Amino acid sequence: MSKLRIAVQKSGRLNEDSMQILKDIGISIDNGKDQLKASARNFPVEVFYLRNGDIPQYLKDGVVDAAIIGENVLIEKGNDLKFVERLGFSKCKVSIAVPKDSKDNSLKDLNGKKIATSYPETVKKFLKEQNIDAQLHIINGSVEIAPNIGLADGICDIVSSGSTLFKNGLKEIEVLLKSEAVLAVSPILNDEKQAILDTIQFRIQSVLKGRDSKYVLLNAPNDKLEDIIALLPGMKSPTVLPLAQEGWSSVHSVIPKNDFWNIIEGLKANGAQGILVCPIEKMVL
Repeated sequence: MSKLRIAVQKSGRLNEDSMQILKDIGISIDNGKDQLKASARNFPVEVFYLRNGDIPQYLKDGVVDAAIIGENVLIEKGNDLKFVERLGFSKCKVSIAVPKDSKDNSLKDLNGKKIATSYPETVKKFLKEQNIDAQLHIINGSVEIAPNIGLADGICDIVSSGSTLFKNGLKEIEVLLKSEAVLAVSPILNDEKQAILDTIQFRIQSVLKGRDSKYVLLNAPNDKLEDIIALLPGMKSPTVLPLAQEGWSSVHSVIPKNDFWNIIEGLKANGAQGILVCPIEKMVL
Protein backbone atom coordinates (compact mmCIF):
# COMPACT_ATOMS: atom_id res chain seq x y z
CA MET A 1 0.00 0.00 0.00
CA SER A 2 1.24 3.50 -0.84
CA LYS A 3 2.19 5.89 1.93
CA LEU A 4 1.25 9.56 1.94
CA ARG A 5 4.37 11.70 2.33
CA ILE A 6 3.73 14.73 4.55
CA ALA A 7 6.29 17.51 5.01
CA VAL A 8 6.53 19.50 8.24
CA GLN A 9 8.91 22.20 9.37
CA LYS A 10 12.18 20.72 10.63
CA SER A 11 12.17 22.62 13.93
CA GLY A 12 10.44 25.42 15.80
CA ARG A 13 6.91 26.18 16.94
CA LEU A 14 5.28 25.12 13.66
CA ASN A 15 6.99 21.72 13.97
CA GLU A 16 5.63 21.25 17.49
CA ASP A 17 2.07 22.21 16.52
CA SER A 18 2.21 20.06 13.38
CA MET A 19 3.34 16.97 15.28
CA GLN A 20 0.67 17.63 17.92
CA ILE A 21 -2.18 17.67 15.41
CA LEU A 22 -0.88 14.46 13.80
CA LYS A 23 -0.88 12.90 17.27
CA ASP A 24 -4.39 14.20 17.93
CA ILE A 25 -5.71 12.52 14.76
CA GLY A 26 -4.27 9.20 15.86
CA ILE A 27 -1.07 9.07 13.81
CA SER A 28 1.87 7.83 15.90
CA ILE A 29 5.28 8.88 14.60
CA ASP A 30 8.55 7.30 15.71
CA ASN A 31 11.11 10.03 15.10
CA GLY A 32 14.54 10.40 16.63
CA LYS A 33 16.69 13.49 17.03
CA ASP A 34 17.88 15.01 13.72
CA GLN A 35 15.93 12.40 11.75
CA LEU A 36 14.88 13.65 8.29
CA LYS A 37 12.16 11.06 7.67
CA ALA A 38 9.93 8.93 9.90
CA SER A 39 7.08 6.48 9.32
CA ALA A 40 3.85 6.16 11.26
CA ARG A 41 3.33 2.91 13.17
CA ASN A 42 -0.40 2.75 12.60
CA PHE A 43 -1.21 4.71 9.43
CA PRO A 44 0.12 4.83 5.82
CA VAL A 45 2.07 8.06 6.33
CA GLU A 46 5.70 9.14 6.15
CA VAL A 47 6.71 12.47 7.68
CA PHE A 48 9.55 14.46 6.10
CA TYR A 49 11.27 17.11 8.26
CA LEU A 50 12.30 19.93 5.92
CA ARG A 51 13.29 23.58 5.87
CA ASN A 52 10.13 25.67 5.63
CA GLY A 53 11.27 27.56 2.54
CA ASP A 54 12.05 24.34 0.66
CA ILE A 55 8.64 22.72 1.15
CA PRO A 56 6.73 24.51 -1.69
CA GLN A 57 9.19 23.27 -4.32
CA TYR A 58 9.02 19.72 -2.97
CA LEU A 59 5.22 19.92 -3.25
CA LYS A 60 5.41 21.17 -6.83
CA ASP A 61 7.83 18.39 -7.82
CA GLY A 62 5.79 15.68 -6.09
CA VAL A 63 8.65 14.75 -3.74
CA VAL A 64 6.08 15.12 -0.93
CA ASP A 65 2.32 14.73 -1.32
CA ALA A 66 1.14 17.17 1.34
CA ALA A 67 2.57 19.62 3.87
CA ILE A 68 1.71 21.50 7.01
CA ILE A 69 3.09 24.91 6.20
CA GLY A 70 2.54 28.59 6.94
CA GLU A 71 0.21 30.21 4.41
CA ASN A 72 2.68 33.12 4.16
CA VAL A 73 5.39 30.75 2.87
CA LEU A 74 2.95 29.19 0.42
CA ILE A 75 2.08 32.64 -0.94
CA GLU A 76 5.74 33.66 -1.22
CA LYS A 77 7.15 30.51 -2.82
CA GLY A 78 4.23 28.46 -4.08
CA ASN A 79 1.32 30.71 -5.02
CA ASP A 80 0.13 28.20 -7.62
CA LEU A 81 -0.18 25.50 -4.93
CA LYS A 82 -3.49 24.80 -3.21
CA PHE A 83 -4.34 24.09 0.40
CA VAL A 84 -7.33 22.08 1.55
CA GLU A 85 -7.59 23.06 5.22
CA ARG A 86 -6.80 25.96 7.52
CA LEU A 87 -5.40 24.54 10.75
CA GLY A 88 -5.95 27.37 13.22
CA PHE A 89 -2.43 27.53 14.71
CA SER A 90 0.83 29.40 14.05
CA LYS A 91 -1.12 32.56 13.32
CA CYS A 92 0.83 35.64 12.28
CA LYS A 93 0.80 38.72 10.03
CA VAL A 94 3.11 39.84 7.27
CA SER A 95 3.64 43.52 8.04
CA ILE A 96 5.65 46.55 7.04
CA ALA A 97 7.33 48.39 9.90
CA VAL A 98 9.59 51.43 10.28
CA PRO A 99 11.62 52.91 13.16
CA LYS A 100 9.46 54.41 15.91
CA ASP A 101 11.03 57.83 15.49
CA SER A 102 10.55 57.80 11.71
CA LYS A 103 8.29 60.38 10.08
CA ASP A 104 6.99 57.60 7.82
CA ASN A 105 3.54 56.68 9.13
CA SER A 106 1.89 55.09 6.11
CA LEU A 107 2.75 52.95 3.12
CA LYS A 108 2.78 55.92 0.74
CA ASP A 109 5.55 57.49 2.85
CA LEU A 110 7.87 54.67 1.70
CA ASN A 111 7.52 55.68 -1.96
CA GLY A 112 11.03 55.89 -3.40
CA LYS A 113 12.61 54.39 -0.28
CA LYS A 114 14.14 51.02 0.59
CA ILE A 115 12.43 48.06 2.32
CA ALA A 116 14.34 45.06 3.70
CA THR A 117 12.51 41.72 3.56
CA SER A 118 12.72 37.95 3.34
CA TYR A 119 9.46 37.93 1.35
CA PRO A 120 10.35 39.72 -1.91
CA GLU A 121 7.62 38.19 -4.11
CA THR A 122 4.87 38.97 -1.62
CA VAL A 123 6.12 42.55 -1.15
CA LYS A 124 6.61 43.20 -4.88
CA LYS A 125 3.06 42.10 -5.64
CA PHE A 126 1.61 44.17 -2.80
CA LEU A 127 3.55 47.32 -3.68
CA LYS A 128 2.52 47.00 -7.33
CA GLU A 129 -1.15 46.71 -6.32
CA GLN A 130 -0.77 49.82 -4.14
CA ASN A 131 1.19 51.79 -6.80
CA ILE A 132 4.17 52.22 -4.46
CA ASP A 133 7.64 52.40 -6.01
CA ALA A 134 10.08 51.17 -3.36
CA GLN A 135 13.40 49.37 -3.67
CA LEU A 136 13.72 45.96 -1.98
CA HIS A 137 16.77 44.79 -0.06
CA ILE A 138 16.50 41.00 0.26
CA ILE A 139 17.76 39.55 3.54
CA ASN A 140 17.63 35.90 4.58
CA GLY A 141 17.47 36.04 8.34
CA SER A 142 16.74 38.74 10.89
CA VAL A 143 15.53 41.75 8.93
CA GLU A 144 14.62 43.82 12.01
CA ILE A 145 18.12 45.26 12.35
CA ALA A 146 18.20 46.62 8.77
CA PRO A 147 16.88 50.15 9.57
CA ASN A 148 19.20 50.48 12.58
CA ILE A 149 22.34 49.81 10.51
CA GLY A 150 21.26 51.96 7.56
CA LEU A 151 20.41 49.16 5.10
CA ALA A 152 16.75 50.17 4.69
CA ASP A 153 14.10 52.70 5.67
CA GLY A 154 11.65 49.97 6.69
CA ILE A 155 11.16 46.22 6.81
CA CYS A 156 8.56 43.66 5.83
CA ASP A 157 8.46 40.51 7.94
CA ILE A 158 6.19 38.16 9.84
CA VAL A 159 4.76 39.51 13.10
CA SER A 160 3.32 37.26 15.80
CA SER A 161 3.12 39.04 19.15
CA GLY A 162 4.88 42.24 18.06
CA SER A 163 7.56 41.87 20.74
CA THR A 164 10.38 41.59 18.17
CA LEU A 165 9.32 44.88 16.58
CA PHE A 166 9.18 46.52 20.00
CA LYS A 167 12.64 45.25 21.00
CA ASN A 168 14.11 46.62 17.79
CA GLY A 169 12.43 50.03 18.07
CA LEU A 170 10.02 49.50 15.17
CA LYS A 171 6.37 50.35 14.61
CA GLU A 172 3.92 48.59 12.30
CA ILE A 173 2.42 50.79 9.58
CA GLU A 174 0.84 48.28 7.17
CA VAL A 175 -0.45 44.68 7.25
CA LEU A 176 -0.05 42.88 3.92
CA LEU A 177 -1.77 39.66 4.89
CA LYS A 178 -2.78 37.43 7.80
CA SER A 179 -1.48 33.89 7.89
CA GLU A 180 -1.85 30.59 9.72
CA ALA A 181 -0.76 26.99 9.22
CA VAL A 182 -2.50 25.22 6.34
CA LEU A 183 -2.61 21.71 4.91
CA ALA A 184 -1.22 22.14 1.39
CA VAL A 185 -1.24 19.49 -1.33
CA SER A 186 0.91 18.55 -4.30
CA PRO A 187 -0.66 18.82 -7.77
CA ILE A 188 0.79 15.33 -8.41
CA LEU A 189 -1.46 13.09 -6.32
CA ASN A 190 -2.87 9.71 -7.39
CA ASP A 191 -6.27 8.33 -6.32
CA GLU A 192 -4.84 6.05 -3.63
CA LYS A 193 -2.96 8.88 -1.94
CA GLN A 194 -5.95 11.20 -2.34
CA ALA A 195 -8.03 8.70 -0.36
CA ILE A 196 -5.45 8.72 2.46
CA LEU A 197 -5.41 12.53 2.41
CA ASP A 198 -9.23 12.62 2.59
CA THR A 199 -9.12 10.47 5.74
CA ILE A 200 -6.51 12.75 7.32
CA GLN A 201 -8.52 15.86 6.45
CA PHE A 202 -11.70 14.34 7.95
CA ARG A 203 -9.86 13.58 11.19
CA ILE A 204 -8.30 17.06 11.29
CA GLN A 205 -11.72 18.69 10.85
CA SER A 206 -13.03 16.65 13.80
CA VAL A 207 -10.12 17.76 16.00
CA LEU A 208 -10.41 21.43 14.99
CA LYS A 209 -14.17 21.43 15.60
CA GLY A 210 -13.53 20.01 19.06
CA ARG A 211 -10.91 22.66 19.82
CA ASP A 212 -13.38 25.40 18.87
CA SER A 213 -16.19 24.06 21.07
CA LYS A 214 -17.07 23.32 24.69
CA TYR A 215 -19.46 20.75 26.14
CA VAL A 216 -21.83 22.25 28.69
CA LEU A 217 -24.07 20.50 31.22
CA LEU A 218 -26.48 22.38 33.48
CA ASN A 219 -29.58 22.12 35.61
CA ALA A 220 -32.52 24.23 34.43
CA PRO A 221 -35.87 25.09 36.03
CA ASN A 222 -38.61 23.78 33.75
CA ASP A 223 -40.39 27.13 33.64
CA LYS A 224 -37.22 28.66 32.11
CA LEU A 225 -36.36 25.71 29.87
CA GLU A 226 -37.54 27.30 26.64
CA ASP A 227 -35.46 30.46 27.23
CA ILE A 228 -32.38 28.42 28.18
CA ILE A 229 -32.64 26.15 25.14
CA ALA A 230 -32.86 29.24 22.92
CA LEU A 231 -29.38 30.24 24.14
CA LEU A 232 -27.80 26.89 23.26
CA PRO A 233 -27.03 26.24 19.60
CA GLY A 234 -25.92 22.61 20.03
CA MET A 235 -25.12 20.37 17.07
CA LYS A 236 -28.80 19.89 16.24
CA SER A 237 -30.59 20.66 19.49
CA PRO A 238 -29.73 20.34 23.19
CA THR A 239 -30.36 17.09 25.06
CA VAL A 240 -32.94 17.55 27.85
CA LEU A 241 -33.41 14.94 30.60
CA PRO A 242 -35.70 15.12 33.66
CA LEU A 243 -34.02 15.36 37.07
CA ALA A 244 -35.17 13.42 40.16
CA GLN A 245 -36.12 16.78 41.69
CA GLU A 246 -39.51 17.78 40.33
CA GLY A 247 -39.63 20.91 38.18
CA TRP A 248 -35.99 20.65 37.02
CA SER A 249 -34.24 19.21 33.97
CA SER A 250 -30.65 18.46 33.00
CA VAL A 251 -29.57 20.13 29.75
CA HIS A 252 -26.55 19.02 27.69
CA SER A 253 -25.22 20.93 24.69
CA VAL A 254 -22.20 22.16 22.75
CA ILE A 255 -21.28 25.84 22.62
CA PRO A 256 -18.69 27.74 20.55
CA LYS A 257 -15.55 28.55 22.54
CA ASN A 258 -15.35 32.12 21.22
CA ASP A 259 -18.84 32.97 22.55
CA PHE A 260 -18.44 31.00 25.75
CA TRP A 261 -18.80 33.72 28.39
CA ASN A 262 -21.74 35.49 26.76
CA ILE A 263 -23.67 32.22 26.64
CA ILE A 264 -22.78 31.24 30.23
CA GLU A 265 -23.85 34.66 31.54
CA GLY A 266 -27.14 34.34 29.65
CA LEU A 267 -27.74 30.88 31.13
CA LYS A 268 -27.10 32.17 34.66
CA ALA A 269 -29.46 35.10 34.10
CA ASN A 270 -32.20 32.64 33.14
CA GLY A 271 -31.86 30.52 36.27
CA ALA A 272 -29.45 27.79 35.17
CA GLN A 273 -27.54 26.15 38.04
CA GLY A 274 -24.69 23.67 38.44
CA ILE A 275 -23.16 24.60 35.09
CA LEU A 276 -20.29 22.30 34.10
CA VAL A 277 -18.08 23.10 31.10
CA CYS A 278 -15.81 20.42 29.60
CA PRO A 279 -13.27 20.43 26.78
CA ILE A 280 -14.03 18.38 23.67
CA GLU A 281 -11.26 16.21 22.30
CA LYS A 282 -12.90 15.59 18.91
CA MET A 283 -16.26 16.31 17.31
CA VAL A 284 -17.50 14.23 14.39
CA LEU A 285 -20.39 15.86 12.57
